[in-house]
Amino acid sequence: MSDPQSPVTDSSLRRALARARDGKTLDLTEAGILLRARGEHLGTLLEHAARVRDAGLAAVGRPGVITYSRKVFIPLTRLCRDRCGYCTFATAPHKLHSEFLSPDEVLEIARQGAAMGCKEALFTLGDRPEDRWHQAREWLDAHGYDDTLSYVRAMAIRVLEETGLLPHLNPGVLTWRDLQRLKPVAPSMGMMLETTSRRLFEEKGQAHYGSPDKDPAVRLRVLEDAGRSNVPFTTGILIGIGETIEDRAESIFAIRRVAREYGGVQEVIVQNFRAKPDTAMRGMPDADLEELAATIAVTRLVLGPRMRVQAPPNLIGAEYALMIRAGIDDWGGVSPLTPDHVNPERPWPQIDELAERTAAAGFTLRERLTIYPEYVQAGEPWLDPRLREHVAALADPETGLAREDATLTGRPWQEPDGGFAAIGRTDLHVAVDTEGRSADRRDDFDNVYGDWDALKDRLKSGQNGGGVVRGDVREALRRAERDPGGLAEADALTLLGLAGDPSGQGADDAALDELCRIADGLRREAAGDDVTYVVNRNINFTNVCYTGCRFCAFAQRRTDADAYTLSLDQVADRAHEAWEAGATEVCMQGGIHPDLPGDAYFDIARAVKARVPDMHVHAFSPMEVVNGASRTNLSIEDWLVAAREAGVDSLPGTAAEILDDEVRWVLTKGKLPTREWVEVISTAHKVGIPTTSTMMYGHVDTHAHWVRHIRLIRSIQEETGGFSEFVLLPFVHHSAPIYLAGVARPGPTARENRAVHALARIMLHGAIKNIQCSWVKLQDDLCRDVLAGGVNDLGGTLMEETISRMAGSENGSYKTISEIAAMVAPTGRPLRQRLTGYGEPDAERRAAAAASDGVCRSVRRVLPLAAP
Repeated sequence: MSDPQSPVTDSSLRRALARARDGKTLDLTEAGILLRARGEHLGTLLEHAARVRDAGLAAVGRPGVITYSRKVFIPLTRLCRDRCGYCTFATAPHKLHSEFLSPDEVLEIARQGAAMGCKEALFTLGDRPEDRWHQAREWLDAHGYDDTLSYVRAMAIRVLEETGLLPHLNPGVLTWRDLQRLKPVAPSMGMMLETTSRRLFEEKGQAHYGSPDKDPAVRLRVLEDAGRSNVPFTTGILIGIGETIEDRAESIFAIRRVAREYGGVQEVIVQNFRAKPDTAMRGMPDADLEELAATIAVTRLVLGPRMRVQAPPNLIGAEYALMIRAGIDDWGGVSPLTPDHVNPERPWPQIDELAERTAAAGFTLRERLTIYPEYVQAGEPWLDPRLREHVAALADPETGLAREDATLTGRPWQEPDGGFAAIGRTDLHVAVDTEGRSADRRDDFDNVYGDWDALKDRLKSGQNGGGVVRGDVREALRRAERDPGGLAEADALTLLGLAGDPSGQGADDAALDELCRIADGLRREAAGDDVTYVVNRNINFTNVCYTGCRFCAFAQRRTDADAYTLSLDQVADRAHEAWEAGATEVCMQGGIHPDLPGDAYFDIARAVKARVPDMHVHAFSPMEVVNGASRTNLSIEDWLVAAREAGVDSLPGTAAEILDDEVRWVLTKGKLPTREWVEVISTAHKVGIPTTSTMMYGHVDTHAHWVRHIRLIRSIQEETGGFSEFVLLPFVHHSAPIYLAGVARPGPTARENRAVHALARIMLHGAIKNIQCSWVKLQDDLCRDVLAGGVNDLGGTLMEETISRMAGSENGSYKTISEIAAMVAPTGRPLRQRLTGYGEPDAERRAAAAASDGVCRSVRRVLPLAAP
C-alpha cells in the first residue's frame, strides 16, 4: 500500500480542505489528497466531516443521535470457495463438527439473542461453499436443499417465525435472481465492496488472489443489482489490505455512484484491517487509526449527509471519540451474546460502555433495526409486504428506530392474503380512452426511478458508436439480398443508417426503398401475401408495480389515483366476454404487485380456463415468471411446468426492451437482466411453451443495440425453435418517465421504423417466419409502409390496450376487424384471421368475431348522436 504520508503539498491540502469547508463536490484527486491529511490538517478535515454528519442527522430528525443494532451473529457455515489472505473465518471441513449449523443450532442462538433483547439475526457465511467443498454439497443434498442460499432462506424464515428477530443476510456475492429469492425473508442484506483494486485480485500473493467472489466488477454488480431490486443494502471498504490511497478513493466514489443511481445503500462501513494469526497476511501491520479516521471523514464528505457511515467499535481500541469526530453516525451491530466470528480476537464492547463512550463525545446512543429508519418509514418498495408486520412489531412508528419496549415473539411468515380483491380504477381499460390518466406522472417521480442526474451520467459514459454508420450501401444491399440471415453487423448498421439521424440528416430514401423491397420479397417467400391478425383481448390484471421501469407509464403505487387490481372473477368475466366476441386468445400481463403471491399467476390461468376452457392463454412475461419463481422458491423450469399445467399455453416475449444490459440499466431500474430473460425464454421453449419475441426501440439505445438484439433473438431461435413471431415496439414517449426527465428521445423516426422492420425481416429470414408491427404504436399510414417492407402480421384486435395508452399512444385501445381491413385495403393484400400459433380459427370462431367485429361491446367507445 502507498504510504499515507507520501508527499502532498501543504497548499494542495489547504485547497482541498477549503472546498470541503465550502460544501463543494470533491473530485477523485481531492479525495486522494484529503486521505493523506494528518496533524492539524486532519483535525480540520474531521471538523468539516462532522459538520456534514450533523446536518444529515438534523435533516432526518435525529440530531445528536448515533445508532447501533443489537444483534446475534449466526455463522451458518464457515466453509467458503474463496481464499482471502486475511480471513480467519473461512476454514476447511475437517476442522468443523459439521459443514453447516443445524436448524436447532440456528434457532438456539436466535432464541438466546431474543431473550437478551436482540432484534437482528446476522447470518454470515462463506460464498457458495458447495462449489469448492464436496462435503458442503453432500450436506445440502442430505438435508434436502438445492444450494446454500436455499438453506439461508429456510433458516431466515424459521428465525422470523420462531423468534421474531429480523434477519440481515451476508451470504457474499448474489445474482439478481438470488436477491429476488431472499428479499421476501430479510429486511436488509449486505456485502462489503472492500476495494475496487484489480491488482489485489489479479496478482499472486495479494489479498484477493484466487478468490473468484472478490472480483471488484462482480462485487459492484451485486451493489447495483441490490439497488435495482430495492433491497436496503449495507456495504463498505476495508482499508490496509494492500490497496493504494488512490484505490481507496476510487472505492468510495464507486459506492457513491451506486448509491446515487439507485438509493439502496443504507450504510457504508469503513473497516480497518487487523492482522490475525494463522492467515497469509499475519505479518502485515494493522491499519493506523488516524488513517482510519481520515478515511471515515473523506467517506462522509464524498457520500454526503444522507448516508449513514459506520465504524465497527471492536476494531478501534479506545478511539471512540476520534471516530465520532471523523463523521460516523452508527456503530453497527453489537452483540451481547455472540462473538464477532470474523474478528474473534476482538470482543464487542458492552452496550452500556458504548453508550457511555458515545455520551462522552456529546451524542446519545439509540438502538435501530437492521433496516435503517429511512427505509422502515418509506415502506414499499424497500420493505417486502411479507416482512411488514415483523418490522412493525419492533419499529417505533414515529422515528423508524427500534422500540425500546418491543417484545420479541415469532410471527408467521406467509404469502400476503387477499391480493385478488377488486381495488381501485378497474375501469381504466375503457376510461383511458375517454377520461385519460389522472396525471402525467406519479407523485414519487423524483425518487422512485433513482437519481435522474446519475442516470444521465451513466448514459454519457456508455454512449459510443451511436451515430449513423456510413458504409458501402450498394454492397450492403447486395449482401442483404444474397445472404439475408448471414448479414454482418457492419452491413446491418449501414442499412439502418439509410434512415439518417433523428432530424433526417443523411437519409437516403431511394436506398431505403430498395431495402424495403428486398425485405418485402423475403416476406413473400416466407409468409406469403396474407396480412394476418388475431382476435384477442389484453387483460392487465393489475397496474400496481414497484419495479421502477423508467420507460413505463403504466405502473402505479397502490395509493395512486389510477391504481387498480382485478379480482379473479373480473379476469374470468373479461375472458368470457372476449370469447363471446369471437376471441381465441387472452394476453394477460400485469405489474409486479408486492401483495400477489408467486402462485397467483397459476390462479389467474386456472380462472380463465375454468370459465372458457378453449381460450388460448398467452400470459406472463419473463419478468413475471422470475417473480413467481422467486416468491415460490421454485426453479424457473419447475415454475413454468406448473404454469403450463395451470393452463398457460404460451408466453409473451415482452420485458425484453433491448437485450443489452448497457441499455437496460438506463431504461429500467429493477427489471431482469438480459441473461435472465434469455434463460426464461429458452427454458419455456425447452418445456414446450412457445413464446413471442419483442424489441422496444428508439429511447436511449443506438442502431448497434438494435442489430445485436435481433442477432441474439436469431441465435435463440436457431437453438430452440420456440419463437412464433418477432414484434417490433417503437418507444411511446409522451408520458414515459425517462422522457419526461429529459433522458430519452421521443421515439424512433418514421424512416427508422421502416428501416428496422425491414432489417428484422432480413436478419431473421429462415429463422422466424412472422414479423409483426404494432398498430397501437404506429399510425395507419406507417403500418402500411412497414407492411410494404417485410411485415406480415398486425397483432390483435386487443379489445383493451392500456399500457401504451397510459404512455400516451394516440391510436386507441382496440381496433375492430373493419378498421383493420380498412387499414390494409390500400395495400391490395388479403387479410386473414389467425390463431395465436398462426393456424386457422374454425368457422364458429370466425362467425362470432364477425358478429362483434372483433371487439366486445363493453369496451366500445360510444359515439355522440348527431344533432337533428
